[in-house]
Amino acid sequence: MLSVRILLAEDVHMIQGALVALLQLEPDLHVVSTVDRGDTIVAAALETKPDVAVIDIDLPGIDGLTAAAELHERLPSCRTLILTSLGRPGTLRRALSAQVSGFLLKDSPPSQLALAVRSVATGRRVVDPQLALSAWDSPENPLSPRELEVLRLAARGADAAEIAGCLYLSKGTVRNYLTAIVGKLGARNRIDAIRIAEEAGWLP
Repeated sequence: MLSVRILLAEDVHMIQGALVALLQLEPDLHVVSTVDRGDTIVAAALETKPDVAVIDIDLPGIDGLTAAAELHERLPSCRTLILTSLGRPGTLRRALSAQVSGFLLKDSPPSQLALAVRSVATGRRVVDPQLALSAWDSPENPLSPRELEVLRLAARGADAAEIAGCLYLSKGTVRNYLTAIVGKLGARNRIDAIRIAEEAGWLP
């Protein structure tokens, strides 16, 4: 029987404990490390050398998809399984571009988690079928990486001056980006653009 070493990244400790208990019920699955922040995943993985990292998408520090992409670069032998409560097509597209091996909704039956971990460990890709179908039908993200950066900061409450300072741009350039974003998304204003991008899963 294949023995699978697992790193679990989940910031809600009660859920983390429940997931560890669930995984440890399986004789071939062994949780070798748990973390509660996205920016500690890579260091923990380099130390414990897991076969699979099970990562919650919403983590403090850095989000789960950013951590998964970094983990793929630093420890390519470790495959990643993303857990999320939000099955947005745009989020799945981001996950696949981050070289994630699996994408599982948190409301999936508990038995699916163990099956998904085993599948990912053997090199297969696991994606919720309904989510995969909706991603296939969903439109591509029309925003450039820089426009996404601008909109992400705006979504956090930053004004044009603050965004300009963070990205080393002029305020006029930031306003031009925001105008372009609103136009590309067919939004009424900046707030509506943020809503559209968040609902599509395009914002990191």
